[in-house]
Amino acid sequence: MRACNKTFMAAAAALIAAAAAFAGALWTAAARAEEYPSRPVHLIVPFPPGGPLDISGRLIAQTLQQLWKQPVIVENKPGSTIGTEALARSPADGYSLMIISSTPLLTLPHLQRVPYDVLRDFAAVCQTTLLTYVLVVNPGAGIGSLQDLLDQARRSPGRLNYASAGNGSGQHLYMELLKNAAGIQLTHIPYKGAAAALQSVVSGEVPMMLDVTVAALPLVKNGTLRPIMVTGSRSIEALPGAVPFDRVFPGLGIPGWHGIFAPGGTPQAVVAKIAAGVQQVLAAPAVAERFRELGVEPSGVAGEAFQAIVRHDYERWGDIIRANGLRSD
Repeated sequence: MRACNKTFMAAAAALIAAAAAFAGALWTAAARAEEYPSRPVHLIVPFPPGGPLDISGRLIAQTLQQLWKQPVIVENKPGSTIGTEALARSPADGYSLMIISSTPLLTLPHLQRVPYDVLRDFAAVCQTTLLTYVLVVNPGAGIGSLQDLLDQARRSPGRLNYASAGNGSGQHLYMELLKNAAGIQLTHIPYKGAAAALQSVVSGEVPMMLDVTVAALPLVKNGTLRPIMVTGSRSIEALPGAVPFDRVFPGLGIPGWHGIFAPGGTPQAVVAKIAAGVQQVLAAPAVAERFRELGVEPSGVAGEAFQAIVRHDYERWGDIIRANGLRSD
């Protein structure tokens, strides 16, 4: 009987100790969230300075700095894998963050070996903006609309070329999405970078290209290029004649976006506090207007809803890449 009592008492003591430890961990996490941020925060941008992602990251960082009364330091680490690995190896305390485009984050692991696991090593904090790509054609190509493109491609499979920033780039992958949805064959001409690819369309060397709206918009406005399709479900006033992909191919699109991530294992209370700060920044009229000038739409989806988007889009891109046997440069 005494042995039973001793066993029971030991088990009870262990249970009480475990409960105390759990309560202590909860209290510590809550305390960390309450005082966050108490020192400078670093925001990794895995691209060179000056691009759309860098501009977005700096705008958010500057406004968060005013909100939090702590420095928010932007660190450019060019090379998607380099910057993303740096975040994965950072302490999970909320003081190292990253802003990144959906395409490199969610597609590179399906295209090549990477030193991180997207679904395990990162905590999705907040989707900052929704991106659109626009399919532009050289006016001399004889393609006046998306329907013209589809008709020509069906009459002459594989005869129409399109340019991109390289194998595995966003421009390449979204064109593969169009090909799959429409059941057409196009020939991919990869270039070393988006600027070179866009110039090939301007010169007429290649008839068309899908590019981020902010990059192509000036060439559309001055009549150098003609827009025939935009990704997403909404028309864009500045791109007359560009048909939304989702209206032609319902349910087959994959939205593009920018989002902020923390290292996996960052306390949920800290993640929630960061997300609340980013949402407050995105809701500021001046910030929202600046984003629209850049051709992107503020979002603010956070927490589990954003994590669900990450999981869904990661799996969808994996399906597209495997079905087409794609590889990156």
